[in-house]
Amino acid sequence: MTKGWNKSDWRALPRVQMPDYPDRDALNAVEGQLAKFPPLVFAGEARRLKRKLGEVAEGRAFLLQGGDCAESFAEFSADNIRDTFKVMLQMAVVLTYGAKVPVVKVGRMAGQFAKPRSAPMEKQGDVELPSYRGDIINGFDFTPEARIPDPARMLQAYTQAAATLNLLRAFSTGGFADIHRVHSWTLGFAESDKAERYRELSNRISDALDFMTAAGVNGETNKALSTVDFYTSHEALLLEYEEALCRIDSTSGLPVAGSGHMIWIGDRTRQPDGAHVEFCRGVQNPVGLKCGPSLTTDDLRVLIEKLNPENEAGRLTLIARFGAGKVGDHLPRLVRAVEEMGAKVAWTCDPMHGNVIKSDSGYKTRPFDRILSEVREFFAVHNAEGTIPGGVHFEMTGRDVTECTGGVRAVTDENLSLRYHTACDPRLNASQSLELAFLVAEELSSRHQMQRAAAL
Repeated sequence: MTKGWNKSDWRALPRVQMPDYPDRDALNAVEGQLAKFPPLVFAGEARRLKRKLGEVAEGRAFLLQGGDCAESFAEFSADNIRDTFKVMLQMAVVLTYGAKVPVVKVGRMAGQFAKPRSAPMEKQGDVELPSYRGDIINGFDFTPEARIPDPARMLQAYTQAAATLNLLRAFSTGGFADIHRVHSWTLGFAESDKAERYRELSNRISDALDFMTAAGVNGETNKALSTVDFYTSHEALLLEYEEALCRIDSTSGLPVAGSGHMIWIGDRTRQPDGAHVEFCRGVQNPVGLKCGPSLTTDDLRVLIEKLNPENEAGRLTLIARFGAGKVGDHLPRLVRAVEEMGAKVAWTCDPMHGNVIKSDSGYKTRPFDRILSEVREFFAVHNAEGTIPGGVHFEMTGRDVTECTGGVRAVTDENLSLRYHTACDPRLNASQSLELAFLVAEELSSRHQMQRAAAL
């Protein structure tokens, strides 16, 4: 994987969706400073996640990947981290029951600061300025000064990511993640009148936990019930930041991206001969690849060979993102290409990015029904092809925002302006995220029953 590879080789290749810093001396100084900082994550953690994702690829685990569209400096707080972590734990319990396999929990956290944009410029009225590309690059305010790329923002992103990881590790091992506590939070959602359809599944989970407690299996007797493994991930978009935090693993002698446990390549930056693929092919972390409608089977084959030449299960996760109603047009041909290669990959569904619309009120939103529809289409294709639907990938938050319409609490177009806080794309709120977990659990449970019946 690393033969003939150097972490700075990407600089000689075409780069897209990255800023041109006007002050090169300032950029060099920041890169030098970051290169001296400790890595945010460690090689052993990345290897452990890769093994777990290998189980996802083989159908022995299920991947839940979720978190912010773009992490914000202004919205950063311990409460926001806690609330998103809490909802992801609730979702994981529900999905574990539905899938009957362990759920691998990976947050879009502690590094998701940069965002690709559909246009390099943004226009408001008669004023046109460079697009906002995430807090690690430039500012959200629509002013010429804010939109200038500032390399010092990388230092603030590093500091925020380190603090986020510190808190996540404490939550994961300090008792907050005890499965009985987590499910007690979920009961409140399922007992509401509007969530009645989920009550039966919630009660079955309660019965299972009660039985375990009666049998003496609890957080005090079994550490696995009171702690969780929680990993971080982000799109490796800003390669100056990624290179500066790249380290050599003292155990294996291989390079590792120290910015997050898992990194992914976006649908706009997956050029086979581009800078982002070149950087990601050389690090030993698990890598994700966003697969949109424009991805050809030929390019997918080349990308798989570049990113996972050893055909290692857990190394490569293919994240399908097509849009509701379009999955059947694109996913089958990609799945068949992978099967023909004999490639060991994990397939997951990102039902968010292909379902952005502009509401009548002028806000970007994502209808809950479209998100659910894409998930169901994803499962249907894999069921038809005899392949493994390995996970789901959501942009969500633990806060009670009003950014996506629909769900049991019925966010409407008129509600969007009430708590629309995202800096980029609309996110599922806590209630919508948990509802989606119940609905995905129904799909997983149905699939499990079909497999069991086929085995009889």
